[in-house]
Amino acid sequence: MPPKKAAIKVYAPATVANLACGFDVMGLSVREPGDELSLMLNSSGKISVRRIIGDGGKLSSDPKKNTASVAIQAMLDHMGIRQGADIVLRKRMPLGSGLGSSAASAVAGVFAMNELLGRPFSKSALVPFAMEGERIACGSAHADNVAPSMMGGIVLIRSYHPLEIISLPVPSQMYIALVHPQVEVLTRDARAVLPRKIPLETGIRQWANTASLVAGLFSSNFTLIGKSMEDHVAEPARAKLIPYFKEAKEAALLDGALSFSISGSGPTVFAVCKGKASALRVMSSIKKMYRDKKIPTDQYLSPVNRDGVIVIP
Repeated sequence: MPPKKAAIKVYAPATVANLACGFDVMGLSVREPGDELSLMLNSSGKISVRRIIGDGGKLSSDPKKNTASVAIQAMLDHMGIRQGADIVLRKRMPLGSGLGSSAASAVAGVFAMNELLGRPFSKSALVPFAMEGERIACGSAHADNVAPSMMGGIVLIRSYHPLEIISLPVPSQMYIALVHPQVEVLTRDARAVLPRKIPLETGIRQWANTASLVAGLFSSNFTLIGKSMEDHVAEPARAKLIPYFKEAKEAALLDGALSFSISGSGPTVFAVCKGKASALRVMSSIKKMYRDKKIPTDQYLSPVNRDGVIVIP
């Protein structure tokens, strides 16, 4: 299929995975932060990562190790074509933050190439290719960050074999307050502390919360949404990796947050709020708590991003 254009720039947003009760099967997209990626076709037949900006030199430019290039190559291999391209990646989010940094790069890469090739795939059909980028980053091809970054909104991964992604309703006035304490939590450490087995009673509580969260989203019932976003599996294990997590949660809930938990594997924490004013108040409260503890933070305020990855004009 002949390309429509020779170059493009796209933006792929950060994501909040798990949504407390939906470990590895739920996620949502936010407006910022995110990644910008420029892709320029060439005649070399090879994908190259020409430049990475904003990563502090931490990310690999090896096309076999970078999530954007790996995802693009997975798509091209599936199509059975050779197409050369140069990638320039601008990271506009903290690395290792629990905001889906590696997923955003992979999503940006495959979406950009798909656009240049004349859109042979729908957004949902691009998700498996982006998941291959995630496999390089963390060892498993999961979709709870990739799918919402690609498709926008709130998603549920009903099945991985075969892959089945369900887009859920986004209630009006649903805002997300994100605070990233500038401490390091390695993904492998966050995975290592997870329980390998859970009591049946714990599982029942978690399944009930996941189901009632979906019900709350369909009915725009913010009270039910807040009560449902309670994690009995990952949060109790991972909270000890995040400094002053308990104090941050208390501050958020006291100032009106509907729910509060860990974004992905952390250390970013998030609060779900009804309305922008409430989200601003909650975000300021969490930031102040960390400032009092002498821990610098990044913070972001956003409604749920319904668009996902987009072309930058």
